[in-house]
Formats: sequence, structure tokens, C-alpha cells
Amino acid sequence: MKKTPLSSYQVKLFLFLSVATFFEGYDFMALTQLLPNLRKAMSLDEAQGGLLIAFINFGTVLAFFLVRFADKWGRRRLLTITIAGYTIFTFASGLAPGVLSFAVFQFAARVFLIAEWATSMMYAAEEFPANRRGMVIGVIQGCSSLGSIVCAGVVPLMLRTSYGWRSVYFVGIAPLVVLALARRSLKESARFEAQSEQQRNAPKPLFLIWSTRYVKRMLKMALIWSLTYVCTQSAITFFKEFAVAERGFSDGQVGLSITIAAVVSMPMVFYAGKLLDQIGRRYGALVIFVVAIAGVLGCYRFENRWAITVSLIFGIFGASGSLPVLNAFTAELFPTTLRGDAFAWSNNLLGRVGYVLSPMAVGALAGHWGWGPSVQLTVIGPLLALGLIFLWLPETSSKELEETAAV
Repeated sequence: MKKTPLSSYQVKLFLFLSVATFFEGYDFMALTQLLPNLRKAMSLDEAQGGLLIAFINFGTVLAFFLVRFADKWGRRRLLTITIAGYTIFTFASGLAPGVLSFAVFQFAARVFLIAEWATSMMYAAEEFPANRRGMVIGVIQGCSSLGSIVCAGVVPLMLRTSYGWRSVYFVGIAPLVVLALARRSLKESARFEAQSEQQRNAPKPLFLIWSTRYVKRMLKMALIWSLTYVCTQSAITFFKEFAVAERGFSDGQVGLSITIAAVVSMPMVFYAGKLLDQIGRRYGALVIFVVAIAGVLGCYRFENRWAITVSLIFGIFGASGSLPVLNAFTAELFPTTLRGDAFAWSNNLLGRVGYVLSPMAVGALAGHWGWGPSVQLTVIGPLLALGLIFLWLPETSSKELEETAAV
């Protein structure tokens, strides 16, 4: 099938969403890479570190209230607000005088980070051709992953500066410059604009989607998201803790392993979305989730540094690649009038149960079992999620949104 060419505006939008999401990935990964240093600086043990992560991650749940406004305010307005919000609170995190203020600033940053991510995925789904939608979603998600990896690579260097861990957050001011330069050329989603004024201005009750025929589909997506997060969130969050405490890695060795793994895995990560267009969402999920499970098991089981690094290649690909799979399904299985509501409920609220509880459970278990066995146990989540994708979700590849929402 011949791919539909992108217009000049679509190319600009593609670039803007990719750059914005790159910084979202950078900011999001900063906490993970700094956790051992923060625990030391703030005198926190493993369990307290897990509670800190859980509290901050709860901000991703409250993003629910922001994402819902995408169906009322529009995609453009919400994207502008969220980019400004996560930039301000990320910078403020670097100024935090203590653990409580740091936790609050990072909590707020998470609200805006996740809302920006969800809004970008809605833009990607609504503004690009059906036969290139998977590729676009995959590349934008890949840029988020690239931002995370760049963060991991530069953290060891920034820790040596006079500002230490705080310098990592000061870099987060950059997205405001990008936003200032690009926002004037950003248009509202055509599909959102195509709705009648009555549809756009209609009341959006909190439980609107629960009174529609899409409620069961939303609950299915929520469970799949949550089961996936049980593994991917903890595997990413605690890798440095594991590598330093149980494998004797230094900060520099962790950064080098992640950088090597990232460079090798990035072509695979960027290809993930195209894979979804080529073999379909369901079989693409099969490849990506199986690789994710194998990568996480290898990362947290092997003793040899280079065996761990090779496993990390597949772990990064799997953890990053699972997101465009679920983003594509979530965007494609709901109508435009409910797409923001569907993202908010299935990902930001109900889907985040596994995201928030998993670090708490792993942090508690690590004190008894160690990081390796505790994180390995979480692969049960994506294994179950993969089974539910084949059991519950229809194939949506290369179909227009209006068609997939009606399945």
C-alpha cells in the first residue's frame, strides 16, 4: 500500500511534537537516574525511596483532570498549557530546599508531563494519515525515549558540576524556548475543529464516558495499561539502584551501559511504530511485549556487565515500544468527542494503579529479596496484558479513526 505523503504543516507538527516530547522524556527520566543520589542527599532508605517515587507518580493520576479538558478546550490550548507547566515545575525541582518541596514540585511536574504526552498522542492520531499513524505515534514516542536516554547519558557529567543533581533539572527550562518559537504556527486538530459548536461546548460531566457504550472498552484498556505499567515503570525506575547496589556499577558505568544500549536500541524504538503499520497492532504487540519481558528478565538476572547491557537494549526497546502500541489502541478505539476522556480514564486514572503501586511494592520487597528478584516478578504484568490484547482488542491498523471507533 502506497503511503500518503505528509503536508508541509504535518511535517512541522511532527517536528514540534517530537521535540516537545523529547524534553518530556528527559524530564521524566531525571528522577530515575538521580534516585540513588537523592536518597543519599536526603537520607532516605530503599523503602522511603519507593514511597517518594510512588507519591511523585501519583501526579500522573491527577493528570486525569487535565487530559479530560482536551475534549473541551481543544488539543492546541491544552498542549500549550502542559508544556509550560512541566517546564516550570521541573526547573523548580532543582531549587527545592528539601525532600518535601522536591516531592511536591515533582508531583506537579508529573501532572503536566503526562497530560502533555497524552495530548501529543491525540494530535498524532487525529492529524496524520491512517496508513502512517502508527509510524508517527511510534516516532514521537521514540523521541520521548531518546530524551530519557540523553538524560541518562548526561547525568554522570552533571553530577560533577557545582550544582550536582540540581543541574539536571535546570536544563528543563529549554522547552519554554521551543514553545515560544513554535506555538503560533500550531493549529487546532482538524477533527476537533470539525465537531459542531454544540458538540464542543456541550457539558463534559466527570463520568460522561461511563454512560456511553464505550465504557467496557475503556475499562479493558485501563486494565491493559495498568498491567503493562506494573513492569515497565519499576524496571526503568530501579535499574540504577539495582546496577549500583547489586552489580557494583559506578554512576559512570551505569550511564555508559544505558547510553550504549540506547544507541543500539533507538533504531528499533523508532521502528516500533512502523512495525505496527506493517504487521498490525496485535502482532506488533506480540513482538514488542515478548522482547520487553525477555529484556527485563535479562537486565535483572545476569551477573556480567555486558550481558546486562545487551539485555538492556531489548528492555529499552520493549518498554518504549509498548507505549505506541497502547497509545494507538487508545486513540483509535474511541470517537473524537470522547478521545480525551478515554485517555484520561484508561491511562491517567485507572491505568496508573499499576504505575503507582508497583514501585511501592518493589521498594518494599527489595529490602528483603533484593532489587533483582523483586523487579523480575513484575514481568507477570505485561504477559497478562498481551493475552488480553489478543482476547479483547480488534485490529485497527490502516483504518480511519471514524471506522475504528465504530468497531
